Amino acid sequence: MGSILVYLLCSTGLPSDLVVEVGEMAFHLHKFPLLSRSQVIENRINDYSSEDDEKCVLQFHDLPGGAKTFLLVAKFCYGIRLELTALNIVGIRCAAEYLQMTEDRGDGNLIMLSESFLNEMFGHWTDTIKALETCKEFLPYSEELHIFSRCIDSLAMKACADTNLFSWPLPENGIAQCPEGNHVLWNGICSTAKPQPLSEDWWYEDASLLRLSSYKRLILAVESRGMKPERIAGSVVHYAKRHLSLLCRQSSFQGRNHAAPRSLVSHPSDADQRNLLEEIVALVPTQKGATPTNFLLRLLRTSMVLQARPSCQDKLEKQIGAQLDQAALEDLLIPNVGYSMETLYDIDCVQRILDHFARVDNEPLDPSNYIIDEGQLMGGSHPLTPMTMVATLVDGYLAEVAPDVNLKLPKFQSLAAVIPDYARPLNDGIYRAIDIYLKAHPWLTDSEREQICSLMNCQKLSLEASTHATQNERLPLRVIVQVLFFEQLRLRTSIAGWLFVTDNLENSQNPNGNLDNAGNNTRVGAVRDHLVEADDIMERVSVLEKECSGMKEELEKLVKAKRGWNLFLKKLGFRSKSKSIDPKKVKSCLLIQKNQSP
Repeated sequence: MGSILVYLLCSTGLPSDLVVEVGEMAFHLHKFPLLSRSQVIENRINDYSSEDDEKCVLQFHDLPGGAKTFLLVAKFCYGIRLELTALNIVGIRCAAEYLQMTEDRGDGNLIMLSESFLNEMFGHWTDTIKALETCKEFLPYSEELHIFSRCIDSLAMKACADTNLFSWPLPENGIAQCPEGNHVLWNGICSTAKPQPLSEDWWYEDASLLRLSSYKRLILAVESRGMKPERIAGSVVHYAKRHLSLLCRQSSFQGRNHAAPRSLVSHPSDADQRNLLEEIVALVPTQKGATPTNFLLRLLRTSMVLQARPSCQDKLEKQIGAQLDQAALEDLLIPNVGYSMETLYDIDCVQRILDHFARVDNEPLDPSNYIIDEGQLMGGSHPLTPMTMVATLVDGYLAEVAPDVNLKLPKFQSLAAVIPDYARPLNDGIYRAIDIYLKAHPWLTDSEREQICSLMNCQKLSLEASTHATQNERLPLRVIVQVLFFEQLRLRTSIAGWLFVTDNLENSQNPNGNLDNAGNNTRVGAVRDHLVEADDIMERVSVLEKECSGMKEELEKLVKAKRGWNLFLKKLGFRSKSKSIDPKKVKSCLLIQKNQSP
């Protein structure tokens, strides 16, 4: 056991009559200075009995702070001025309580002195952070003396305070900082009259340096004080970026443009990272839209890699589903890390997220909001609602996963079927996904091709998509016929609309037949433009009618003679050599479409 001779503490030159052992250290001291300040030391000395005239030996192996703290306590007992700091105040306060250094043993005893310093320290953000991090070393005393909770309350109060009213946090070096370009006077006062306001995230960086247990207490404290969920979520994101190394490696975050800081742990184990992730997920605010969806998706991806508990992943999936309309396609492409790994991406996870969204989304269905006209089909404009935004997202996701040869048709259909028909004002996206899937799965039967094509509404294809579909040899013939029919119907409707507008403009002339100068001249120009467009549309309709007539004649010949089918396909522009087509089926499709036409 080592020993420390504390003769420097005694100016009387008297020999030591007391030995205090703390851990592996032995302090050679004097009885009177210590027992005059500590009730515990006095009781121990009175209870000590020795047959010989040996020194009194006391042992305090469980003293908070150990030998380092006891040395400071001994200096205080000998009247040497202590230098209290944020790093040693918690240990000194706990040791003073342990030794019962109350005011009954003398005015200005160590308990009162340390309490006075603590109360002053709580007014400074940086010092409170430092003291809080030392509380763990002195458990359970720091909890019993409410030092831990008082540090948390002090920090929470400052974090929740209006930054326009208070000047927190104080600069660590105690010198007021001025904005760039301003002069600082000799006494530290800025030349500008108005200080620069602090941003609401000023405390994120310091809070991210805390241990997990301390950080959890801080988040619960600011939440109880009514801090906005968005600010709490911002702090949680910052904390996760600092400590979850796998989360930072996966993808960069959108938002603040700064490099992700290194984790405090150089090489954390998977078990530690898994526990940390589950704790962070528990701290994420549950309010819809408070936490960025891309961050939740990255947490979910990390939880799969670390094999977090199912309850953790289920919470993330439900929260993502509640705000899926805010997600980006690139974040939704979650790699499959399961044992089966049938597909490249985790289709089942996205399916569960979509199901959660479908249950949460309770927007009232007003079909009039989803009825689109020819102008919207040509221009691509349509109303944006959470459901329509998710529909676009799902169509894009299906197009990304469609090239996977291991993606089964039922899973593709299940994903696409979650979106109701009214949520797709334009079906170009789902058509593109279907076309990619058919190209990557050429072995599908005719029945399966019919099933997957039933997911789209041919009537809602744009002109460009319709033109592509009529020449797409991967589509069933029935679908091609439907596209041709609806394109012809849409063109007829457009012509009727242009003619109606033209009649109204002509009827708007004055009784004398004279147009009102500039305004009417503009209308005349618009009428001419409409007539030119109408002529083009009528010409296209005429071509389509000729094609349909030719198809009917050829089909009638084929039904009678059952030959010359390849020649008919070449006339239609089909080049497939392996597709088997039933003439009777095509004829029935045309008759059905004809009966449906107005």
